[in-house]
Amino acid sequence: MAERTGLVTMPTHVRAADFGHVLVLIDYHSGRVQGLLPAAAEGFREAARTGWSRPLGEQLHTRLLAAGLLTPAESAVAWSLTIAHSARASWGSTEHSAGTARPSRVPVRHLLSAAGALTAVASIKAAGDRRTAMRRIVRYLRLATSTTRRPVTLEEATAAVGAIRAAGWYSPGRTACLEESAAVVLLLAARGLTVAWCHGIAADPVRLHAWVQTEDGTRVGEPDSTLAYTPLLVIGARHQHRN
Repeated sequence: MAERTGLVTMPTHVRAADFGHVLVLIDYHSGRVQGLLPAAAEGFREAARTGWSRPLGEQLHTRLLAAGLLTPAESAVAWSLTIAHSARASWGSTEHSAGTARPSRVPVRHLLSAAGALTAVASIKAAGDRRTAMRRIVRYLRLATSTTRRPVTLEEATAAVGAIRAAGWYSPGRTACLEESAAVVLLLAARGLTVAWCHGIAADPVRLHAWVQTEDGTRVGEPDSTLAYTPLLVIGARHQHRN
């Protein structure tokens, strides 16, 4: 009945970031990212306001349902979009710094603990279908933060980030922002400490990033450029986004 009447909703594991000129959908179960250009984005906004699929058009409606980015609904209920930091289009002329700086030395015992956390993240990613690795990481991060006793201090979080980056320097596998930030959460959770894990998006070009921050919103070990990212999913903080 719901499919015939055209009622749809956005699943709770999907986030929509609205930049104005483009709208981006992220599925935190599959890791799928879908961009919608202006005409399709406006249709999606109207569907979000009304709960009806008509503004999407038949082709986009069918494609989003097939991808699991929308699902049939039983009643017309609006869903929310995250208004993202809008970047002025640079047409590819904006420069972004890149490169990896060698991390500072850390005590061997801290290095070994950090290596264990990175190994745990790698195991979580490898323990199943590659297409659902993000879903497993999110589930384990929620589980880990649910067992913690107190929020981490900035000094504790900074030390943990430094240890993970030092261990990652020697890691033979991929150790990018997702693996680093998830490992920091697991490392601190093992000590009963909670830190907010954030996954966000920025535009021009559209790009994703993961980082950790303290309860007061201080981003740990991050350059100023991280401020360009709008958090879409936050785990382990009292100000969590929609689960």
